[in-house]
Parts: sequence; C-alpha cells; structure tokens
Amino acid sequence: MTKKLFPVIGMSCASCASSVETILSSREGIARTDVSFPNHSVQVEYAPDKITPQQMKAALQEIGYDLLVDEPKEKLEEIQQAEWVKLRKRTIAAVVLSVPLVIIGMFFMDLPYVNFWMWALASPVVLWLGRHFFINAYKQALHRRASMDTLVALSTGISYCFSVFNTLFPGYWHDRGLHAHVYFEASAVVITFILLGRLLEERAKARTSSAIKKLIGLQPRTVTLVREDGTVAAIPMAEVVAGDVLLVRPGDKIPVDGEVTEGSSYVDESMISGEPVAVAKASGDNIFAGTINQKGSLRLKAKKVGGDTLLARIIQQVQEAQGSKAPVQKLVDKLAGIFVPVVISLAVLSFIAWWAWGGAQGPSYGLLSLVTILVIACPCALGLATPTAIMVGVGKGAEQGILIRDAESLENAHKIEAVVLDKTGTITAGKPTVTEIFGLKPEDQNILFSLEQAAEHPLAVAVAAYLEKTARPVVLTDIQSLTARGIRGRSEGRTFFVGNQQLMDEQGVLQTADMEKWAEGKQAEARTVVFFSDEHTVLAGIAIGDGIKPSAKAAITALQQQGIAVHMLTGDNQQTAAAVAASVGISSFKAGVLPADKAAFVSQLQQQGKVVAMVGDGINDSQALAQADVSIAMGTGSDIALDVAGVTLLSEDLTRIPAAIRLSKYTVRTVRQNLFWAFIYNLIGIPVAAGVLYPINGFLLNPMIAGGAMALSSVSVVSNSLRLKFKKL
Repeated sequence: MTKKLFPVIGMSCASCASSVETILSSREGIARTDVSFPNHSVQVEYAPDKITPQQMKAALQEIGYDLLVDEPKEKLEEIQQAEWVKLRKRTIAAVVLSVPLVIIGMFFMDLPYVNFWMWALASPVVLWLGRHFFINAYKQALHRRASMDTLVALSTGISYCFSVFNTLFPGYWHDRGLHAHVYFEASAVVITFILLGRLLEERAKARTSSAIKKLIGLQPRTVTLVREDGTVAAIPMAEVVAGDVLLVRPGDKIPVDGEVTEGSSYVDESMISGEPVAVAKASGDNIFAGTINQKGSLRLKAKKVGGDTLLARIIQQVQEAQGSKAPVQKLVDKLAGIFVPVVISLAVLSFIAWWAWGGAQGPSYGLLSLVTILVIACPCALGLATPTAIMVGVGKGAEQGILIRDAESLENAHKIEAVVLDKTGTITAGKPTVTEIFGLKPEDQNILFSLEQAAEHPLAVAVAAYLEKTARPVVLTDIQSLTARGIRGRSEGRTFFVGNQQLMDEQGVLQTADMEKWAEGKQAEARTVVFFSDEHTVLAGIAIGDGIKPSAKAAITALQQQGIAVHMLTGDNQQTAAAVAASVGISSFKAGVLPADKAAFVSQLQQQGKVVAMVGDGINDSQALAQADVSIAMGTGSDIALDVAGVTLLSEDLTRIPAAIRLSKYTVRTVRQNLFWAFIYNLIGIPVAAGVLYPINGFLLNPMIAGGAMALSSVSVVSNSLRLKFKKL
C-alpha cells in the first residue's frame, strides 16, 4: 500500500469533501481516504497495482472536481493563486451589479419597466458569475450526490426562473387576484454574499496553514557545492546527494542534514527546538536542514538530503496531521453527507405547507420560504468546525517544537490520566557527564585533562569535555591504557593514574578520610566515581552520572499539578532509578525492566481504565509507544521511536509534554465551540427561514439576509479557530 497526499481543486463545502471521499473510497484498490476541506487535499492509502493517481483524477473530474497528481509545488501555488484571483474578480463584479439591484428593489419599484431593468442586472450575476454552482450541481446530480452547490443552484435558480416568468407573464397572477412578485435582487445578492463569504473564508483558511508555509520557507532553493579541487559552485537543491561537501556562509539556511567538517559558528535551531538561543557548532557536530547559520562559515558533509531530512519529515508529518481526521470529525462528516438531502426535503415541505395553508399569498411566501431555507442551511460552518481548529492546533504545535502526527493524537492528549516516562534519554540526558570534581588543585588539572584526552573510554571523554574550557594540554610520556581499570602516563618525572577503585588499590595509593567519605556519598547517589592520583596519593575524585535534564523536574511538577499520575520505567539498577526518581519528584518507578515489560506496564494501566501516554526516545521504547493511547517521542531519539510516536518533541525540553496536553485542551475546546455555534446556527436559522415566526409577529426572513448570515457563519467558525494562534502554551 502507498500513502500519498494530493491537492483537490473545486471543493466548496463539507459535503463536497464528503462527495470526494465517497467517490474515491468506492474505487477498487483504495483502502482509506481522508479529505480535508480547509486544506483542499485528500490523503489516500492505495494499492498502486490496482489503481493509479490518474484514474483517481478521472473519477473526480466526472463529478466536477480535480486532483493534482504530477504538478510540482510551484505549479500548485500558481493554480491556487489563479483560483483566488478569479474568485476575487467574480466577487467584485457581483457586488458592482448587485448594489444597484438592491437600491432599485428598495426605492424605485414604481419605475416603468423596472422588472426588465432588474432582470438585466441579475442575469450576469446568476447565469455567468454564479454558473459554476449550476455546473457542479448538475455533475453531482448525475452521480446522485448533493452539496452546497446544489442548495445554491436550486435556491437562486428557482427564484430567478420564477421572477422571469412573472416579468414575462404577470397576467397569470393578476387574473387570480395576486401580485406578480419578482426576486431578482434576492437571487443575485445571495450569489454575491456566497462569493464574498468564500473569499473571506479562503483568506482566513490561508492563515490557518501559515505554519506549513513557514516550514517550507526554511528550505533553500540553491546551495554552494565544494568540489574536490576546492572550487565552489551554486547548484539547485535538487542536485545535492549524500556525501557532497557544502559551504554555508553566515546568514544562510542549512540546506541538508549533515556533519560539520570544517569551521565553527553559532546556529539558530529554534525551528527544531523552539529555543531562541543559538547553538555553538564545530567540526564533528551534527547540523539540520532549515536551521540558520549565524556567525562563521561552515563546511558540512551531507548525510540526509531531500525528503530524508528532519525538516522534510516535519513538513510531511504536519501536512498529514493537518489533513487527518479527529474521531469527532468522522461523525460530523456523516451528518454533512445527509444534511443537504434533508434540507431540500424540509424546503419542499415548507413550500407545500405555505401553498396549502398560506392563503392568498401562500404560493409567493412558500417560494420565498423554500429559497431562504436552501440559502441559510449551509453545511460549510459544520464542515469547517473541526478541521480548521485541527489545522491551527497542529501548526501552533509545530511552531512550538511539538510535532503532531495525526489529529487523533491531538484530540486524545487532553484525556491523558497517566504519563509513563523512560529514564535514560528522556528524564536524563542519555550520556555520561561530570557532576562534580572533588579536591582537584589548579596545577593538576592540565595533567588530568591531557590523560583523559588520551583515553577513549566514554567516561574519559566526559571528563575531558568538562575540563576543556579551563585546562590546557601538556606533553605526557609512557601513556598506557589499563583495560577495565583506567589509564596512566608520566609528566616531569612523575607517574599519574586515572581510574576506578581497583586501580587505586593495585597501585597502593593513599586516600584521605574526606575523600573516602565524599566517594561513598556520591556512590549512594548512583554516581560513578573515578580517581586521579600520582604514585602516592589520590589527588582528586571525579563523580560522573547521566545528568538529569534541566527541564525534567519542572515538567513533572506541571503534569502532577494537572492531576496526571507520572511513572518512571528504566532498565537501569534500583539504586540509580531511586536516586533519579527522588530528584525529579516521582514516587512511582520500576527498575530493571525490559522493553516488553514497559509495554506490559502501559497495558496494565489501561486495564485500570486510564488513558496512558508513553514518553521515550529509543528502540527499546517503541513497543510501549505503540501500546500507549498517546505516544510521545523525544526528537533526539531513534528513527523507530519517531515513526511509532503520535507526538514528537523536537527538543529535549520536557516542559513541551504539559504544553502538548494544554494545546490539546485548547484545540478540543475550540472544536466544541465551533460545533456548538454551527449546530445552533442551523437549528435556529432553518425554522426561522421556514416562517415559524410569521404567525406570531409577521416576520419572514429575506433570502438576502439569509445569504449574509450563511457567509458570516463560516467566517466566524474559521475566525474562532484562528484564536488558537494566540494561546500561550
């Protein structure tokens, strides 16, 4: 099976999206389709040996839509821009023709031949500027489908044809003692309001996808290639292959994921981590596409290019998440699919009721009621309620370093009752760091630094990294690695050792009481203790541990304040696990667990009826991540963990976990607000349009006002979703 995202042209409402989904889902070889109306796209999972994108395109063209299959990104942008320009021109022309129509209808109905003047002004609006409503409605009717275009075509078409009949044959009604009403201004103004509403809606929807545009804007179009002879050349980004050496000047965007081979600089990695402080980069450091070089020039060797880069994966996941459907959206889609036929039935019933019991003006009022119901009953607000909020929520998350894979994860995160944290690489940094050096004299630190530089053990690397800013290397002789114990070397006639307690015992060096007490205390804290000595005495003690991330305690406290139970699992020993748990405020932890044990623990919590989130970074966490209701991976972790997880934190900042839960709460709240107002709008609007207030106060809703209300409902839903952009996480 292949999964691919295609842009869709021609969708105008939620029931259009339903039509696209139904047509594609009915084709053999397609396993799943997710249509996003606000994103104008469809995500299709299909078998390439049974159906091709070209066949999908042909199927949609039959009902008035189009699928963009092979067009490049630039072509898609051109098409969308051209559609926007055409919509704006149609809207302006419709407004110019409708304004005099309304003025005539309100103040100059006694002029001679006024109906013919109104007919002349309304015809271009209905028959030319609004022609796509009728074309699309006809194509969908051939396939027994209905959409918003059907409602608009029926309402404006009936009122226009009725008005033409009354203009040409007014005597038909006069002979029956009735006035020959015309509704030219209503038919034209309804189309104008709908066009205006769509123009505002498209502008608002463009803002909901601003996050993806920002991410795409981080990709440079050309790069500077360093050839083998040392010369440089500017080449298109598409021609870069893994292994190429690239030059990145100050201010340039990093084009690929790679490793710095030459130079040093500071790089703005805020697009990945959300942290505003630039990160120092030197030879050997990893660097990511889309980040921005600030100070010096860098040469880097390309490791991942094109669609394999971290930035490309982020863009793809954001696009897929914005196009995916939350569980609540599936119910709304079903409602939107049956909504249009139900509305048409209600409109016809209202017309019949007015004709039968409305008295002398019954037929005229019945027609007005039918047209108004068809106009006001717009499924757009209903269809936009969930996906616009999801789009803004996913985009907001991406800007904050929270990458959400699908809408379901975003919707479910607010229900989390328990969070299970892996220790190594999640709560802790996942690499040894020096936490304290005891008793080291300034005159000895250069020798310690030089000895540890000569060693290859990870603990030695940690000590050298700790000292590199304050110490300078000195010349050592007779350097010898002592397997499983440490290293020795000579300087100015003295022999020095760095190693464990076993090495100190072998050499018979002395330890002070203070040193012994300090070492025992550090070992009780689950630290590894290394000693530095000469031939006679221990000169310093070095405590090394897997350092706890600075954000860990604050994040765990924030989760607990939200009423969420926090558990820690680790494959490490009991003593280390207890020390880490105590330092970050976790009371529930398990040590010595295997990958399968982690998944079993998550399952055990789920059996207690809890919604569980698992947070991990490694291959050993992937089984538990897959088991959890919401899976959260650290972006610095393994590719497998990232592929399994529904949410990825692009930095090591654990406070992004409670932030992701808050984002979910804000998004779900916005979805509920949108759905409430969309349902209320239709529950109130349709009965008023049918004339329920007429027996009480003589009020009958004008189709023009109905058209304005319909446009306003869609715009208000999108605007409410945009409020998410300004929420603080």
